[in-house]
Amino acid sequence: MIEPKKRVAEMAVVPAGVKRPRTELVSAAQSQQLSAMGPPRSSSLQAPIMLLSGHEGEVYCCKFHPNGATLASSGYDRLILLWNVYGECENYATLKGHSGAVMELHYNTDGSLLFSASTDKTVCVWDSETGERVKRLKGHTSFVNSCFPARRGPQLACTGSDDGTVKLWDIRKKASVHTFQNTYQVLSVTFNDTSDQIISGGIDNDIKVWDLRQNKLIYSMQGHGDSVTGLSLSVDGSYLLSNSMDNSVRVWDIRPFAPKERCVKIFQGNVHNFEKNLLRCSWSPDGSKIAAGSADRFVYIWDTTTRRILYKLPGHAGSVNEVAFHPDEPIVLSGSSDKRLYIGEIQ
Repeated sequence: MIEPKKRVAEMAVVPAGVKRPRTELVSAAQSQQLSAMGPPRSSSLQAPIMLLSGHEGEVYCCKFHPNGATLASSGYDRLILLWNVYGECENYATLKGHSGAVMELHYNTDGSLLFSASTDKTVCVWDSETGERVKRLKGHTSFVNSCFPARRGPQLACTGSDDGTVKLWDIRKKASVHTFQNTYQVLSVTFNDTSDQIISGGIDNDIKVWDLRQNKLIYSMQGHGDSVTGLSLSVDGSYLLSNSMDNSVRVWDIRPFAPKERCVKIFQGNVHNFEKNLLRCSWSPDGSKIAAGSADRFVYIWDTTTRRILYKLPGHAGSVNEVAFHPDEPIVLSGSSDKRLYIGEIQ
């Protein structure tokens, strides 16, 4: 990793032979007093909140690398920026190659690859170490709104597009392996835990489960009253989180023998507006919290059990399009239409 650049203001260099001013020497008692003034720190971030600016357009998507040391973000400016999470949070690489806005980003399980879905009708696969584009998946005839790599097994990925199709890809092959025809635009896709089903949501309000062995739609989950813009699978693979333009976030039981009424929880607070952005949602690594994007400029985090809003975090000056949890520490990342990203500690 690149050594963080020290800000001159913070680290004034004292020339050799010059005695440091006495004011810098703070007694242990004083330093305890000083640290007691601020809230206790809960992470290794340089400050409780870090601002990442550098994008030239709205930020639609952001994800932590599975190792927690770096993150990726992208959006309207077509650039994928890679950042350090710790130290000064520098942007250490820029991946160029898309000719349209990037709508969604995902790392594969071990973090070696980064997948990006774009309005240029393609999905790109990048080597996250070298920043090289290793594959371009072509086949959709309209905007690709969503992509998701399989959690395990071969190099599979699924995609959803405005062309009304859900596609399955093996990234070692040129064309898609299978296409499921949906009637309306598909806004979000994910695999189930074992990667033998693709789950999709879109502008017909229903969440659909497609079976890869039988190559057909096996069931739909009804309940949302408007377009489904984000889907996220829980870490254990038992539950699905959905964010919808009906201003609700729902949890669904997607286990094989779950009862017919699969919607088990409804969360409220976050909102969609006339912008109709694809607001995403996510689980914390231990499943105790969920987060979702919101058009009212706040970052919403709920307690999964009580359904209570734990945090409604201000700071952004535009729609919050994605919120992601750090894999190891109590840190959240948010990307917004104000072109900025925040990394912040939670308790």
